Amino acid sequence: MSKIYVVGIGPGAYEQMTIKAARALEECQTIVGYTVYVDLVKEHFPGKEFLTTPMRREVERCRMAFAEAAKGKTVAMVCSGDAGVYGMSGLMLTVGKDYPQISVEMIPGVTAAIGGAAVLGAPLIHDFALISLSDLLTPWEKIEKRLACAAQADFVICLYNPSSKKRKDYLQRACDILLQYQPGELVCGTVGQIGREGEAMQLYTLSELREASVDMFTTVFIGNSQTKIIDGRMVTPRGYRLSEEETL
Repeated sequence: MSKIYVVGIGPGAYEQMTIKAARALEECQTIVGYTVYVDLVKEHFPGKEFLTTPMRREVERCRMAFAEAAKGKTVAMVCSGDAGVYGMSGLMLTVGKDYPQISVEMIPGVTAAIGGAAVLGAPLIHDFALISLSDLLTPWEKIEKRLACAAQADFVICLYNPSSKKRKDYLQRACDILLQYQPGELVCGTVGQIGREGEAMQLYTLSELREASVDMFTTVFIGNSQTKIIDGRMVTPRGYRLSEEETL
């Protein structure tokens, strides 16, 4: 039976790809993906056939992968981060219904929330919500409701896709919603270019975050009522009790 691996390649650096992901890419003959993501892995897997489509051509990309697998090839569909977190896993399985002769295996990867959290410190130690601010596939009204509910529940919130050329004020709008339920001094942080050249972190209060400049390669972390800064790192305690000597 022909096979497709749906591979989460992590933030982009080869060192942050899982061993299982690297082995899947080594095994396959053809690597399919969004142009930017294929460019991240191309140098590490010479000799492979690479097929790409631009952004917003996801269905075409999936059918391309299945068409290649139908020729008897082992194929990898690559996604940044984890393919099951705002990635291609769901669409691949949906399109795959038309190709019952082809098996599909998911290979997990390090998503931006996890990669960025490691850079900031430990902001996701307790319950958290992961929300994308992109309204290409989700109505903004629904995004607003999710932000409000997560803030009211005092979740740590991780934001994907916080800004773009067409959505320059979306992070500001999100912060305005959060400020209705959380204080302006709430600890927040951002990480840009996670796992890639130019990686940088910055700590903010929620009020300061409202005025921050971010882009599509930035992941935003909004703390909960217990999140604090410890030695320059963003930390959300889980509730472990330290003795008085250990806290000194």
